[in-house]
Amino acid sequence: MKLSEQSHPQLIDEYLRGPMLLRDAVAGMTREQLLARPIAGKWSTLEIIAHLADFEPVYCDRMKRVLAENEPTLFGGDPDKFAAKLAYHGRDLETELCLIDCVRQQMAAILRTVPDADFQRIGRHSEAGPLSLRTFLERITGHIPHHLPFILEKRRSLGV
Repeated sequence: MKLSEQSHPQLIDEYLRGPMLLRDAVAGMTREQLLARPIAGKWSTLEIIAHLADFEPVYCDRMKRVLAENEPTLFGGDPDKFAAKLAYHGRDLETELCLIDCVRQQMAAILRTVPDADFQRIGRHSEAGPLSLRTFLERITGHIPHHLPFILEKRRSLGV
């Protein structure tokens, strides 16, 4: 079932599944394998994980602000600029995975208290324009599944 077709409780459950999917995707990889770039021009697995960890709190903040404020202005972020300046290869895998999980656990607890009507509340994104809480939740829920094929591609290239 597509994210857009799921009920709010189903979507929140799917959101909470993301960290487990990510842990499964990187299970058994060594630090060297996490840092490897077996495919020219593509991020390493650790860079993907760091990217995901950087954008979890961003989306959490967006969703909280949509709930708490009246049509807040929300700013975009350039993933390549984050990767270039935020020490992606110096990060610890477990710390990044824990951050993703903790942010999702906290946000899911909040979302479970939200009336259905509030999922239509709007934030004004600096690049994408007006977006609902539901849209932000769908986007971040799909973020990990979007990146999983890239991690699996690297595992295959490394023979892991």
